[in-house]
Amino acid sequence: MALQPLGDCSNSASLAARATEHLDWLRVKNYSEQTITNRHVYLRYFIAWCEQRGIARPADITRPILERYARYLYYYRGAKSGKPLTFRSQHARLTPVRALFKWLVRQNYLLSNPASELELPKLEKRLPKHVLSIAEVEAVLSAPDVEDELGIRDRAILELFYSCGMRRRELMSLHLYDLDTERGTLMIRQGKGSKDRMLPVGERALDWADKYITDVRPGLVCEPDEGVLFLTAEGQMFTANHLSHLVRKYILAADIGKTGSCHLLRHTMATLMLEGGADVRFIQEMLGHANLETTQIYTQVSIRKLQEIHAATHPSAKRGKRDSDSEKE
Repeated sequence: MALQPLGDCSNSASLAARATEHLDWLRVKNYSEQTITNRHVYLRYFIAWCEQRGIARPADITRPILERYARYLYYYRGAKSGKPLTFRSQHARLTPVRALFKWLVRQNYLLSNPASELELPKLEKRLPKHVLSIAEVEAVLSAPDVEDELGIRDRAILELFYSCGMRRRELMSLHLYDLDTERGTLMIRQGKGSKDRMLPVGERALDWADKYITDVRPGLVCEPDEGVLFLTAEGQMFTANHLSHLVRKYILAADIGKTGSCHLLRHTMATLMLEGGADVRFIQEMLGHANLETTQIYTQVSIRKLQEIHAATHPSAKRGKRDSDSEKE
């Protein structure tokens, strides 16, 4: 996907030109293309806002101007939806701006950093909207028509999501050599944070993946074969939106009264493993979380063990004599 220019780069000292230089510096420092793309998009929004107000150089930007931009994001409403940006979206748009000005100071393009004390919106720690029970996730996994070749592929995709809890982009990027069916492992290469990690894969997921590789994938490949594991009907690597649409379709087809997509299976894997007695640090390794606090949100979702302890220890957890007498009457 070709990215739009950041703005007017005719002047090498302009905000757009410096931001372009900053993104090139990120590439040299081996930041992921996804990170660079995201920063490009959000910096373009900021630069367009500045240029509309006649602000063209980094030196022209002060802390009050940045605070005005933060207020603009808070009051912004979508052109089509009319809805405001979430605090998470506001945070995502401001973070690259802060990083840009920090870099400008380090490169001696600015003497002081106007964004050094810019406060970002506080992010709420929200629980996943839905988590599937074992019966519900089995209904989702059974939704593809495995009499059809693409149904076999889709079943393998769902099984790997559920077995390994990987991110959407991680599954898209899998290659044939990443799956070791003999050892029962899967290698995630350059996941979030540019980190590799090896994951165990359940036997059922391995069986479906092997069936897809043996019976289906050869008919989807377009030469030259680059070795991408999961291919579309056109023989191409999945896009993020295509993969989300595919998983969402099967969740709706399962008719379980819950909505979601790839991340729902990731949430479900983590929650069910915790309820089954897995240590939270093992879940952290499976999910590829850098910080244990990120993983501990699943300990709040995993309510079953807490219910058992509550029932066994809380004085009012069980019916008393009055309730029992009422039922007899």
